Amino acid sequence: MSWDWNVVDDFMPRFWDGVLVTLQALAVGTLIAFALGLVWALAQRSPRVWVRWPVVAVTEFIRNTPLLVQLFFLFYVVPNFGPSMSPLATGIVGLGLHYSTYTAEVYRAGIDGVPAGQWEAATALSLSKGRTWRAVILPQAIRRVVPPLGNYVVAMLKDSPMIATIGAFDMLGEAQSFSNETFTTEALTVVGVAFIVIAYPASLLIRALERRLVR
Repeated sequence: MSWDWNVVDDFMPRFWDGVLVTLQALAVGTLIAFALGLVWALAQRSPRVWVRWPVVAVTEFIRNTPLLVQLFFLFYVVPNFGPSMSPLATGIVGLGLHYSTYTAEVYRAGIDGVPAGQWEAATALSLSKGRTWRAVILPQAIRRVVPPLGNYVVAMLKDSPMIATIGAFDMLGEAQSFSNETFTTEALTVVGVAFIVIAYPASLLIRALERRLVR
């Protein structure tokens, strides 16, 4: 089958619409995953059992169920019991919630990696628990976990096409729709190249950042 540049030209407006949806889902989903993941990680260290165990149960459940099932649940089931969201908003919440359970483990490992002497020094300086976390523990822990967190951003990018299943047409969703209408494959090829162009440089940047931070 020959390559038809006219087909590509016809697809490009829809491609850029899909790029915008993909970037929105990735950017906001990442913010949710990073922020909520830190909340999960701190809650799992709570001395209160009634806080710690429900959080552990919820994060384990989310981590061990497919993202696609969670998206369907948020889009088709949750509106029966509360307000509904647009397909894009649902996709963003689903991505952020799903990946927050993984970033929580990254934060937990970073916190556990802070030397015990740092806790002892904060105690010796009579720092409050809140100030110990803000000024001593979290700055060191977050510095350690930046590269692993970056890997999950790339993973979220590769999972973002799943939001098309609930009607939020990202790059791949637009390409599939266009290909079904025109019986061509150029659009899918363009999107495949686009994912490589975005993901590969991002992975190189993460590796460089990791080398810089471990010095």
